Amino acid sequence: MTTPYTPPTVWTWDSSNGGEFAHINRPVAGATHEKTLPVGKHPLQLYSLATPNGVKVTIMLEELLALGHSGAEYDAWLIRIGEGDQFSSGFVDVNPNSKIPALADNSTDQPIRVFESGSILLYLAEKFGALLPTDPAQKTEVMNWLFWQMGSAPYLGGGFGHFYAYAPEKLEYPINRFSMETKRQLDVLDRQLADRPYIAGDDYSIADIAIWPWYGALVRGDLYNAAEFLSVSDYKNVQRWANRIAERPAVQRGRRVNRVWGDESEQLAERHGADDFNPA
Repeated sequence: MTTPYTPPTVWTWDSSNGGEFAHINRPVAGATHEKTLPVGKHPLQLYSLATPNGVKVTIMLEELLALGHSGAEYDAWLIRIGEGDQFSSGFVDVNPNSKIPALADNSTDQPIRVFESGSILLYLAEKFGALLPTDPAQKTEVMNWLFWQMGSAPYLGGGFGHFYAYAPEKLEYPINRFSMETKRQLDVLDRQLADRPYIAGDDYSIADIAIWPWYGALVRGDLYNAAEFLSVSDYKNVQRWANRIAERPAVQRGRRVNRVWGDESEQLAERHGADDFNPA
């Protein structure tokens, strides 16, 4: 049992409070340094890293290109969040919240900035008329699950993932609390996928693209090294769905973009064209 913590009357920031990301976490927003973001030749400029939230967008772009939407060509620039790239003046201009991914659409008369991964998925789906149903009932079901992911993943990432994998010490209470919630969420998905191939029904959509990099990666053993701990083999329907999506060529390409860890064959620090996946 750890020593009980009594909060002070007024919280103050201790910059040395430990944890893997303590050196970049701070209680204020805004830029820490001046730096202009690079701009490539394509209509869409993505500034990201291959975290689950970043992977959502690169999968989406690769899926759009696979469907023949040439206007979805993009440059993907690496943002090293461990080094504080997200606090540059250029990045803050695109996303004042200093979180990846961030997108600039330069195909319009006035460039449009899009931030928050769910907003980017919805923006691209509507821009290209793809991976989002037009029927009101079906579209609403996709949106239900898109927003489910937005609200649920912080419990998995900032909750379970932080205390299980990144906190300076393992504490029983928060790990138990967020493990319970993560398993409840997996059960929600398992029940939803019991009688349908994709999250929102018969068709692959932005709901699947949003959910797979978090929960698909978790049940495939690619997130937090926690598959055995969470008994992910219990969620047969989620595993079936996750493995089906993992077989999609656009997903395989998308998960490589802005990845700078793991097997070298799965890394692609920046992406500026389709040839980057198979260099000469």
